Amino acid sequence: MTQSPPAAKEIVLVVEDEPLLRMMAADIVERAGFEVVEATDAAEAVYILETRTDIRIVFTDIDMPGSMNGMRLAAAIRDRWPPIDIIITSGHFRAGELHLPGRSVFFAKPYDSVALTATLQQMAAQRH
Repeated sequence: MTQSPPAAKEIVLVVEDEPLLRMMAADIVERAGFEVVEATDAAEAVYILETRTDIRIVFTDIDMPGSMNGMRLAAAIRDRWPPIDIIITSGHFRAGELHLPGRSVFFAKPYDSVALTATLQQMAAQRH
């Protein structure tokens, strides 16, 4: 009896400038069954997206240093990479204060890991 190779894991790009928060987010994403690629700011995230074609979900903080915050990154992703789903998070904003791009969801910090896991899995399932 031959075994089929395991299904490739969906890849999530986690964009967070705070190392501890990035590590915690990456841990939640990995425990949800995804592979994680990390970026420390929006410029690094754009570079990764330009050089890879396997990113399916971007999980980004809004508040980051540099010329582009998470909202501008989300808008750029929607314009340049329409198939990518987006999760936006912040400890300073609430969902009602933001105009989210299409096919994106918002999680206030501290986020609920169970709800975040469910959202990641739902986004991945919509593609299959």
